[in-house]
Amino acid sequence: MSWSIRLFRILGIEVKVHLTFVLILIWAAYRWGVAMRLGPVGAVYGMIVILLLFACVTVHEFAHSLTAMRFGVKVRGITLLPIGGVAQMEEMPKKPKEELIMSLAGPLTNFAIAGLLLLAAVPLHLRAGLSAAELARLMGTVSWPGLVSYLAISNLFIGIFNLLPAYPLDGGRVLRSVLALRMDGPKATVWAVKIGQGMAWILGFLGALGGSWTLVIIAVFIYLGAGQEGRAAELKDVLDGIRVRQAMTSKVETLRLDSALSEAVDKVLSTLQSDFPVLEEGRLAGLLTEDDLVGGLREFGPEAAVKQVMRRNIETIGPDEPLLEAQRLMGASRVKAIPVMRGGRLEGMISSQDVGEAFLFLRLNPEILKRGT
Repeated sequence: MSWSIRLFRILGIEVKVHLTFVLILIWAAYRWGVAMRLGPVGAVYGMIVILLLFACVTVHEFAHSLTAMRFGVKVRGITLLPIGGVAQMEEMPKKPKEELIMSLAGPLTNFAIAGLLLLAAVPLHLRAGLSAAELARLMGTVSWPGLVSYLAISNLFIGIFNLLPAYPLDGGRVLRSVLALRMDGPKATVWAVKIGQGMAWILGFLGALGGSWTLVIIAVFIYLGAGQEGRAAELKDVLDGIRVRQAMTSKVETLRLDSALSEAVDKVLSTLQSDFPVLEEGRLAGLLTEDDLVGGLREFGPEAAVKQVMRRNIETIGPDEPLLEAQRLMGASRVKAIPVMRGGRLEGMISSQDVGEAFLFLRLNPEILKRGT
């Protein structure tokens, strides 16, 4: 995820924080320091509270990630955002029961953390461990009991909120996995998306009615996230079994290491191609993307050589590999096209546009590309 800073790496999982995370720290400093009139001490306390709360969010995401890894899913990393954390997985567990277990792991972890914190609250303040009213009162104080109370209540809220049947929240994934036990996966996803977007409308309405813009923002996030997850699931279902060779472009324009950028511009204008493999004595040496070309023209001018701006460490794929793998590689590399190679020889290019066209035509006629298998 762009605009993210790496924090640390544990058990092969890289944890990053998005730059917008600073917004919630500013909010915390304002809430405790200004709104609650606690001054600089309150501002520092507020930021510490939020950092500890997001430590719990990180544990929540690790619970999902480690459970997914146990089922053979590759986890690319965890990114912390102002509204929570996101575990970036290459795919969901294939079996509904596995997805169910993975989805429940996060909220159950929050409940466990809340339970431990409530136990810790007893020696700090006797009634804090026993009275909900006292917990609520202590949440607004700058004190050890207040800190423990705030974290305990927040973890309970995170666990309960995530169990709402609003896809793509954990509860929505639980719903999808339960539905998938009774119907096929794509149909279960469609229903989970519809229910999730319906829940988003309800949350958004309640937020607007109560003046809670945070709830409105969360509702928008859920609505858009459900739609995105639904499209991704449909894409996977439609393209399942399709190979790169069935959608790739075989006739590809190439460039040489010493080709001028102006030559690349001519090829962009005279063809439908915008990303070019760069060859050296017939072997693939790099890739010149449209972004590289534009940046090179700005920095070096049209007479600069392609080798000055091209990418050398690039992903490639074989023609018999799944088309979905090509899409994943393009997303991970943040490029619009990758070379298709067989035995060290360039056979073509596969682009995000090729994937989109394959999806369009296969959705209209599932047999239109499968005739070539």
